[in-house]
Amino acid sequence: MILVTGATGHLGKAVVGGLLAKISPSEIAVLVRQDAQAKHFRDLGVDARIGDYDHYDSLVAAFTGIDKLYFISTSDFHNRLPQHTNVINAAKEAGVKHIVYTSFQRVNETESSPIAQLARPHLVTEQLLKASGMTYTILRHGLYFDTIPMFIGDNILETRKIYTPAGEGRTAYALRAEQAEAGVNILLGNGHENKEYELAGIEAFSYGDVAAALSAHTQTPITYYSPTVAEFKQALEQANVPEIYIGLFAGFSTAIKEGEFAKTSADLEQLIGRKPSTLREFISKAYSQN
Repeated sequence: MILVTGATGHLGKAVVGGLLAKISPSEIAVLVRQDAQAKHFRDLGVDARIGDYDHYDSLVAAFTGIDKLYFISTSDFHNRLPQHTNVINAAKEAGVKHIVYTSFQRVNETESSPIAQLARPHLVTEQLLKASGMTYTILRHGLYFDTIPMFIGDNILETRKIYTPAGEGRTAYALRAEQAEAGVNILLGNGHENKEYELAGIEAFSYGDVAAALSAHTQTPITYYSPTVAEFKQALEQANVPEIYIGLFAGFSTAIKEGEFAKTSADLEQLIGRKPSTLREFISKAYSQN
């Protein structure tokens, strides 16, 4: 029996969909926080279990009878570590045999990293998994191609300028759907016990490359300008962007500039059995209506 946490999110839905295409719904369970979220999955024949990362006992009950757990990291940045600790301890108590954990790609694991606050819970979670005695697979997800529109702005074809302090930093983007596909293949395959994979692309791109690909596809001249972090933050403040997002965007841009996500990998290609999607393919699909 396989259970997928975070099943109502983009990644979780993709993993559940991939599993449904290959195995019986009776072999799949999902974790949802509310009964209202369960109906969709139950209509598909999937065992929807109610549980919350904050409520340990609910996790133990939800994980009982589960062989493999696809553990999607929580989006609650402030409470991520205690929630992750609950998941691991509850899985062990419930007798889960194998945890597949969605971590993230990085280079700098020290407090000097511009995204250290986001990185630390992942690092500690990986350590807890390795010390738990359970079989694990760690998936270090690279940045999603899917996040590009968020970082460059939904109105990019009006502004015609990518404005972010990432310098010439490059990112080995990967498509979220393909990372989900890799996860499905690991859940259903053999030989992945106690292994770590870098689910990044086989080529890394700068925002200058993104601007060039957008320009070519939309026939609209898009430029890229890398301001200082101070200029960037001031511009977002003037645009009334919430402070938490200003820090997030600035942190990721600085991390890109410092090469945190530039490492390419053949792991994703090997796990899905084909070349991962390219920047040009993503741009063509994402901006196909423009």
